[in-house]
Amino acid sequence: MIDWGRQATNGDRLVLAAKTAVAAAIAWYLAPLVPWADSEYSYYAPLGVLVSMYPTVVGSVRAGLQALVGLAIGIALGLGGLVLVSTGAPGVIAVAAVIAVGIALGGISALGAGRDWVAIAGLFVLLIGGPAGDEFTLSYLLTMAFGVVVGVAMNLIVVPPLYLRRASEQLTSLRERVSGTLEELAGAVMADPIDPRRITDATSDLPTMLSTVEEEVQQADESSRANPRGRRRRGERELNDRRMTALERTANATRDLAAALVQVADEGIVPDAAIRHALGRAVHACAEIVGAATDDQRAEEKAAGAAEALDALLDELNRHPTPNSRYTAAYAYAAAVCVRRIVLASEDFIAA
Repeated sequence: MIDWGRQATNGDRLVLAAKTAVAAAIAWYLAPLVPWADSEYSYYAPLGVLVSMYPTVVGSVRAGLQALVGLAIGIALGLGGLVLVSTGAPGVIAVAAVIAVGIALGGISALGAGRDWVAIAGLFVLLIGGPAGDEFTLSYLLTMAFGVVVGVAMNLIVVPPLYLRRASEQLTSLRERVSGTLEELAGAVMADPIDPRRITDATSDLPTMLSTVEEEVQQADESSRANPRGRRRRGERELNDRRMTALERTANATRDLAAALVQVADEGIVPDAAIRHALGRAVHACAEIVGAATDDQRAEEKAAGAAEALDALLDELNRHPTPNSRYTAAYAYAAAVCVRRIVLASEDFIAA
């Protein structure tokens, strides 16, 4: 419940709520002035605002246009239902047909936010339009469109949302989480025996966190498009994109490394102590470079240290045969490949 309260009362949400309320009031007040629309149906203008007010300007435009397309299709469907009734078909048959076809057409993914409006608009036209179907449908479409225009304009003019800083903070949290996971894996590798539960627990929340942060970065990128405030912060957006790419590659390699270590433990393989310690040092070095801030002056030094630790691991693997299992060497080199992927991701980010 506390988390729900925070989500409903965070600053961005409250700003969106205030903008939507003002836009809805403006649309309601001005709707009677819309040409060719009956003022009797002015209440659809605030509804148009609601369907178009999204957290980003681009999202508002997209959702508004999709809603209007779905609405137009639904209106055509409703008019078809009225024609069916005029031919003498029972009203219940027309209602069922409009809803069935509307739900089916709502399965078209390209309609996006407009998918749900097909059946709803069709039913409204059929039940409310009646003999004055033409007048109602025109007023319905025009007032909704007017509301969409007001909503998009409000989102664009009044504090257009920009989520670059929030995405950056989420990326920092992910970076710290991945770095901490690598530290935990380094400790688990050096322990004897390797504890698979410890490794599984260390990586259990990585997929969810990675997905959440990726959504935040995508929303931040979208919020900067068609946004006057975003033009001055293009560098910040590009930095977020590079960080996301590097962290995604690193997190995936970390999960693969953890999976290999768990498999080693499950099969009862006992790697040579020297190899375990060399792998642990390499993973620890990766944790240091992954955990480095974007403005870390020692980033290149840490990357070089991770590369040296990886070379030391490979030298150790070449020096020590692994006769206790035909798959021991394969797992050892698989772990080294995962480390190499993390090192490359870090080096590519630093170079960029």
